[in-house]
Amino acid sequence: MTAAKPYLTGHYTPVADEITATDLTVEGHLPPELTGRLIRNSHNPKPGVTPTHWFKGSGMVHGIRLREGRAEWYRNRWVHTPALDGAPYMTDKGPDLTASTAGTHVIEHAGRLLALCEANLPFELTRDLETVGAHDFNGRLNNAMTAHPKVDPVTGELHFFASSPFPPFLTYYVADAKGEIVHSAEIPGATASLKHDFAITRRHVVFIEGNVTFDHTEHSGIPYSWSDQQPSRIGVMPRGGDGARQIRWFSVEPGNMLHAGNAYEDGQGRIVLEGPTVDREGFQLSWNWWVGAPGRGTEPSTRSYTRRWVIDPAAGTVDEQIIDDLAVEFPTLNEDYLGAEHRYQYAVSLPDQEGFGGYGVVKYDRTTGARRIHQVGDARLPSEAVFVPAAGATNEDDGYLLTVVSDLKQDASQLLVLDASGLDRIATVHLPRRVTAGIHGSWIPDSALDGSES
Repeated sequence: MTAAKPYLTGHYTPVADEITATDLTVEGHLPPELTGRLIRNSHNPKPGVTPTHWFKGSGMVHGIRLREGRAEWYRNRWVHTPALDGAPYMTDKGPDLTASTAGTHVIEHAGRLLALCEANLPFELTRDLETVGAHDFNGRLNNAMTAHPKVDPVTGELHFFASSPFPPFLTYYVADAKGEIVHSAEIPGATASLKHDFAITRRHVVFIEGNVTFDHTEHSGIPYSWSDQQPSRIGVMPRGGDGARQIRWFSVEPGNMLHAGNAYEDGQGRIVLEGPTVDREGFQLSWNWWVGAPGRGTEPSTRSYTRRWVIDPAAGTVDEQIIDDLAVEFPTLNEDYLGAEHRYQYAVSLPDQEGFGGYGVVKYDRTTGARRIHQVGDARLPSEAVFVPAAGATNEDDGYLLTVVSDLKQDASQLLVLDASGLDRIATVHLPRRVTAGIHGSWIPDSALDGSES
């Protein structure tokens, strides 16, 4: 029964239809430079469908259109892929890369909106969130695409990868600022380890292989599990044409990281990487929730603590440590600093496995070590906090954090606009329904969509 699956209850209860609402109620003051769209993705199976794993739920995007101090519309749309209508991923001809949930992330690059799921091709959407179809970069991509590509803030290039449980295990791609793939390379030494995210610096690409790896005996529909035999490693590769031949793999402590916070080269030429990680128990607790197995409470992602690795290529060493005892996920930052040393980082705080802590938006000051939390309230779950720079910003944290809060007591949702410098609430946009708790999203300014009028 549907109610037996935790990922179809509470904050994660799917919505049953697509709606459009206009002229949304705003409390407070929406800064006029917030002119664009916040688009968020989520797993939202159709009524009557109970997926075997949370990740198998069909993708639904939720969009909020802001313009010059007004909240003009909210709309939600399923990503209409073949999988939405029941098409299988595996066929007698092999994987169907168009049979995607398209439910993990949504980004903009080169004027295109792309809904992403790491096992498939991206799916292009219109600015009103209708589905255009699978996007294969003019035939240059015949592989799956990670749900966590990186846009270099200096060059505008899109860096991404394809991972597979079978050789070649890892392929790296670069698309230029116009959206054309200009480089691809198979990465030597990679394994079947689950690679959900990665990082770029100004001079390197950083891949992460944890202890979660391909397991053909896992029958949830997502064939991965924890393996003590799978090495936990970080691969460091110079950016550039022949970088793949120079990749070096560094052993690290057991664990698994789904989402990288950022990476950069420090003044000594070392590579610093940060992100929330889980140990074996933490992964199993989350997995039990994702598949609806016994042994887990009502929420995922406990025991997820921020870890820092400092990789010294000259010495061939890695120093690593957990740098915070707060359970967090979904790290974000001012993406003008992606790949460079940053001072501020944001995340969503979560109750730990004992139920301590609570849901909130967290700000870290990496220079002073200070941590600040904006608590969102009881039975209220915030989404990933997306940073938007303020007009005329001079400091790294001059800007806004946008997060969609699911409120179970009110059966409602709001878009919160927080001042990124102090985490004070600036505005609340009341949405016409409770938005299903989801995963990732993006702020897409009108300037990114040429001729945007709707």
